[in-house]
Amino acid sequence: MRHIKKVAVLGSGIMGSGIACHLANIGMDVILLDIVPFDLTEEQKAVPAARNRLVNESLSNAIKSKPAPLFKTEYAKRITTGNFDDDFSKIGEADWIIEVVVERLDIKKQIFEKVDHFRKKGTLVSSNTSGIPIHLMAEGRSDDFRKHFCGTHFFNPPRYLQLLEIIPTRDTKSEVTDFFMYFGDRLLGKSTVRCKDTPAFVGNRIGVYAMSKIYQLADKLNLSINDIDKLTGPALARPKTGTFRLGDLVGLDTAAKVTAGIKQNCPDDEQVQKLQLPEFFQYLIDHKYFGNKSGKGFYQATDQKDENGKRIILSLNLKTLEYEVPAPTKLASLSLSKQIDNPEKRIKTLFHHEDEGGQLIRASLASLFAYASKRIPEICDELHSIDTALKAGFAWEYGPFEYWDIIGIQDGIDAAVAEGESVAEWVKEMLANGQHTFYKIHDGVRHFYDIPSKSYKPVPGTIGLVNLDNLRERSPVYKNDEVILHDIGDGVLCLEFTSKMNAIGEGILTGINESIQIAEDGDWLGLVIGNQAKNFTVGANLMMIGMLAFQQEYDQLNMAVKLFQDTTMRCRYSKIPVVAATQGYVFGGGCETIMHCDSAICAAESYIGLVEVGVGLIPGGGGTKEFAVRTSDAFTEDDIKIPTLIERFKTIALANVGTSAPQAFDFGYLNAKDQVVMNVHRVITEAKEKVIELAETYVAPSPRQDVHVLGRPGLGALYTAISSLHLGRYASDHDVLIAKKIAWVLCGGDLSSEQKVSEKYLLDLEREAFLSLCGEQKTLERIQYMLENNKPLRN
Repeated sequence: MRHIKKVAVLGSGIMGSGIACHLANIGMDVILLDIVPFDLTEEQKAVPAARNRLVNESLSNAIKSKPAPLFKTEYAKRITTGNFDDDFSKIGEADWIIEVVVERLDIKKQIFEKVDHFRKKGTLVSSNTSGIPIHLMAEGRSDDFRKHFCGTHFFNPPRYLQLLEIIPTRDTKSEVTDFFMYFGDRLLGKSTVRCKDTPAFVGNRIGVYAMSKIYQLADKLNLSINDIDKLTGPALARPKTGTFRLGDLVGLDTAAKVTAGIKQNCPDDEQVQKLQLPEFFQYLIDHKYFGNKSGKGFYQATDQKDENGKRIILSLNLKTLEYEVPAPTKLASLSLSKQIDNPEKRIKTLFHHEDEGGQLIRASLASLFAYASKRIPEICDELHSIDTALKAGFAWEYGPFEYWDIIGIQDGIDAAVAEGESVAEWVKEMLANGQHTFYKIHDGVRHFYDIPSKSYKPVPGTIGLVNLDNLRERSPVYKNDEVILHDIGDGVLCLEFTSKMNAIGEGILTGINESIQIAEDGDWLGLVIGNQAKNFTVGANLMMIGMLAFQQEYDQLNMAVKLFQDTTMRCRYSKIPVVAATQGYVFGGGCETIMHCDSAICAAESYIGLVEVGVGLIPGGGGTKEFAVRTSDAFTEDDIKIPTLIERFKTIALANVGTSAPQAFDFGYLNAKDQVVMNVHRVITEAKEKVIELAETYVAPSPRQDVHVLGRPGLGALYTAISSLHLGRYASDHDVLIAKKIAWVLCGGDLSSEQKVSEKYLLDLEREAFLSLCGEQKTLERIQYMLENNKPLRN
């Protein structure tokens, strides 16, 4: 097994710096090199800082950019910089050298000639090109270079987009390709796709065609760009950027170049050759309206605000080529789609709708089906590779063949014919042989239709991987309106949240308690609490809390908060191990839940925090109590204690959110019992393994009676800090009230001196403080504002 520790990144542009940062995220030592600036004076040429100005500015700009490329800013220390003239020999120390320079073959070949000279034998070399043929870059290089060379194409931004395309040449050793497929998956957290060395590889070849086809249909169907973005965005289970906003984001000049490149390099690709950029697109290119980077493209943001205080964004009328305020939609298909929550039912309904919106969906998907089917085996050998590339590279919920399964294969063929396209012969043969879907679930494992063998095979890399979607046809162990309890094998249960946005209400709390009871009473090793939604949970059901608070139903509120506290404590003190598996938002009550589990297995892209102060409350499901416990555990024998207390207090009072799982450790939301997993698709599987590991010697912990709190001395210190924030106008009167409630719980209330208290004592203080804030008018205003506007109110 090959091991990598040091990586050389050649080129520090947006992609080069982004790749360097993501390699630093996983613990690599990175050397980032770029050219010496051309504009140096003779005096500056002798100054190292001046010679490294380009690379240092590029890296600095990347680190400051949003969204952040690093899990933690301190990881930048893992990156050293240099230039091609003075430091190229240092690549001889690297285990992997990745080229990310300008997209010109001549320049890349010059770079690789130098790489071949300085690299040590056996070192991996790759290019991040998005389209230049890989084999052309390896021409004239040594045998050892060519055997260890391939394409490794990241998508931008490298930290966040999941696709990593691996493109071997005929000379690439199979173990090199296999290594990058494994390394990309397990260490970089990517969905790796093996591609053939063809123009634009897989993701861009299919994605750019799909985008260009919609531009063409827009010209034909007389639809507004706003309606098209809604239809080709959320309605199709794709990102909100849809098609035209995506073009503005990518850059219309870039999109035009990529499309032209595919047309030029794929003369035999009939569907691509039929694509013509519409007049409206050429108008934008001619006027240098390239999208976000030039200030306007298909959309133009203004400085004006509407009646709700939101910035007015104008959209291009494709006929008049004037910018105008978008009109409300009149499309029946779009209105209908908003009423259908189930994405597969929604997609099928849209496909069969007869208005212009339905026509757009039907024509675009039918063309996509025909196009994707005919790209096999040209760009890759297996259909699942195309689906993975589009889902991971473009953030689609479904790939082309998955959409086709939703529509029905025969209906897809008929629609393609109606659009003047034909599907690949292998699809017709498949149907004729009685095989009516591209995918099947067998024994909880997803299988795909393998074209050469004309049979179904397991999707590579999925055997042994828990996928809850593959268990839907089985009867659940337990179910209510907000949860499903799955048997995920080997004696382990998994509780999946299914409420809207996975908000935690009575159904989920009941489900957690029931699931633990089932596990304790039955022959089960333990429980995973995890799901495969975009977000683990947005926190407690604020609507329910708000209704009870507005109606002053304090007895019911007390019962609801007590149920939440009892549930998190049940996770902590159950007789079986309970392990959380997280991704996306882990806010409020979700954070409180995982803090009480025996372990939390968190995807690196987990955003974890106690955010309750934003709605005028304190963490009331055991979170404030748990911070008191963790503060106590952080005290040492000769510790001054107050600085530790203040740091923990600030985390809750400022509603700090860890914007990655590694950063959540710094805030104290995660600790030594928890771990980070790079690939989100492996989180539940890793959590299952953790349950099995813990179950071997598991003994339930005992409730704590020894929580060290500071009483009045601690309150005095925290109240002084709160007063300073108030005097500096960093905190409103209501912020001060909330902060004092947090301090009260963390310090154990009005105790005359330091002493040890029980968890139950702290939970009672926490619940009392939470309920008192529910009676405050300004808290009710914050709750109402959040429910109406989905952002916090400072009052």
